[in-house]
Parts: sequence; C-alpha cells; structure tokens
Amino acid sequence: MNNNFITFGKPHYGDDEVSEVVDSLRKGWIGTGEKVKQFEVNFANYLGVDEAVAVNSCSAALHLALLDSKISVGDEVITTAMTFCSTVNAIIHAGAKPILVDINSKDWNIDVDMIEQKISKNTKAILVVHFAGRPCNMIAIQEITKKYNLILIEDCAHAIESQINGQRVGTFGNYAAFSFYSTKNISSGEGGVLISNSKKSIEDTRQRALHGMDKDAYKRFTGEGSAEYDLKSIGFKYNMMDLQAAIVMHQLKNIEIWHKRRKLIWQYFMNELGPLDIGLPSIVDDSHVHAYHLFQILIREKNLEKNIRSKFRHKLHDLGIGSGIHYRAIPSFSIYTELFGWDSKHWQNAINFGDRTISVPFSQHLTDSEVDRVIDAIKRVCNDI
Repeated sequence: MNNNFITFGKPHYGDDEVSEVVDSLRKGWIGTGEKVKQFEVNFANYLGVDEAVAVNSCSAALHLALLDSKISVGDEVITTAMTFCSTVNAIIHAGAKPILVDINSKDWNIDVDMIEQKISKNTKAILVVHFAGRPCNMIAIQEITKKYNLILIEDCAHAIESQINGQRVGTFGNYAAFSFYSTKNISSGEGGVLISNSKKSIEDTRQRALHGMDKDAYKRFTGEGSAEYDLKSIGFKYNMMDLQAAIVMHQLKNIEIWHKRRKLIWQYFMNELGPLDIGLPSIVDDSHVHAYHLFQILIREKNLEKNIRSKFRHKLHDLGIGSGIHYRAIPSFSIYTELFGWDSKHWQNAINFGDRTISVPFSQHLTDSEVDRVIDAIKRVCNDI
C-alpha cells in the first residue's frame, strides 16, 4: 500500500508496547498471567469500580453478561437497531430474542421515547450502545429499567472515556462491556473487559471466561497454588492473554492525553466541514463527555439513489484517504430477516443512517498535516459530486 495512504482505523504502538510484549516473550509466559491481572486493576481504577474481568473481546464480555443475567430461551432483550452485529449476536447466542428500537435522528443513539412500547412480558433486559462514543440518555433508561425491573447492560465498545454529569458510562447498569479491538481508542488488537455492580457476578464470570475453572493456569503452573482445579460451570475460552495486556496496559496510561487530542481534531473537523453539503454529528451536550471514537459524515438523502456514497468513498480512496461504514442497520442484514422476519420499515432512522454514513480517518495519531489532508479530500470530493 502507498505509504502516503491514510488508512482508516490504523492502530499505533510505540516502544513501551513493544518492550512489554518482548518482556512477556522472554519470560516465557504469554497466556493469562500477571500482566492481565495488573491491567484489570488499572482499568478498574480508571473507571472507579472495584473489579474488572479482562476477556478476549467485547463480544465475549456481552455474552458473559447476558449469561450471568440468566437470560435464556424465550426471553427478550431490547437493543438498538444501529450497532455492530456482535451486540445482537451476543443476545442470540444467549438463547434470547433481540427486540430492536430505532435510533433518534439527533445523536444516533437508541430512541428512549420508543423503548417502553417494545417491552413485553418476556422482556428481561435492555442492552444499550453508546454509539460512536456519545453517551445514551442513561438517566431516562435507568428509570425505565427500574420501573419494569429489567437488567441494564451497557455496550461501551466506543465509549471508554465517556461520562454523564461526571459519572463514567458503564457504571449506570448492572453490567458493561468494553472493547480494545485494533480500531478502538486504546487497543490490544483484540480484547475486552467486563464490569459489574455485583461482586458475585465478577467472580462467576471470571471463572466462566476460562472454561469454568476455579484456578487459572498461572497459579497452577508457577507454584502459587495447587495444580488441582475444579470446574464450577460450563465455561468458555474467553480469557485475555498477557500478550494483549502487555500492549493495552501502556495505551491506558495515555488515554486522557489522547482523548484531548481527538477532541481538538473533532472540533476542527466540525468547523472545517460545516459549510459543506453533508450531514455532520450533532453538537455535544455540555453535561456529557464524548469519547470521540468515530467521526462520521452523512451523504444527503437526495443523493441516495445515485449511488453517491460508493462514488464518494472511491474518490476519497483515489486521493489517498481510507474510509469505513459504521454501520449498516441491523434489520438490513439477510440473516436477521431470515431468523426474525424483520421489516426494515419499522426502523427508518437506522436504515436511513446506515445507508448514508461514512466514517473518515479519525485518530489521536493523525498528524496535523494528515488531518488537513482528510479535510481537503472531503472538500474536493464534495465539490466534484
């Protein structure tokens, strides 16, 4: 690939991450060990919670949260129609049926005003997604879950730094899942964390994440404990490796510095792209802290039938700028239509957004000149189309 091409979502790892990985290799311990444990402590401290369970993905964390909630066949879980498929797949893997709520057209999060009409006698939980790093209306959602005695799960894959009135997202519900995938604000290539407001849930999910074993391999093989173990549940291979923790533990140290850099870039994008004939994110509420995970532009509705989005992305690519789509609306995928018979007309905002959205390169690691290149390319394409 051309060295001048600005790849969408390219991760950046420095000397600290490299040295920590090499340290793990030289010590001969790359599986779940002391570095995972240390990262769990550091991440819990960052969020201001007692404990965290490090796993191999946010998808795994969501699945574990649903299983610990005793979600099963015949149950329904309400979630947003605009998210990555892993949110919905976790519900299905738990045996439950996903019930979709449309997004609101302002902040692209779940439309809180539509949630209650989706609640039935089979509803057991609400799984919210803080889309692109913008917090959902958690105060209103909390009121709904309390009113109907529902479990509240937060998908914080985009929202590690997000806050509402000084409270970090992930701490409003019964469970929260975070992601360290390669495109995330801090990353380990793959990886995730589960937190819960229940100490027992933490203990149970920690075991369930490693086959259901009551002793991890590090303690069994390093002389810290007995080599014997028992199985407490039918678990999964969801554990994080020390190699992953070695990378992300150093990224966590820089999270607030990097967040400030992304905020500056986000504001610069908004100012420079505002006059163009494209849709932009809404202004951030002063009471909220946006994680600034994605920056998305929207093709105008009048251009949808002209295949403008595809042309727009190809022209950006020709100018050396990568892009992504985050995301197609959940009910637009064929597998879900086959399983649930969904008719996309019931989620018009999500469908409309999914057909129009383009994610452009947006990272703390972009140089000032690269930021200007992205903006200049968007302006040029807008003028050409």
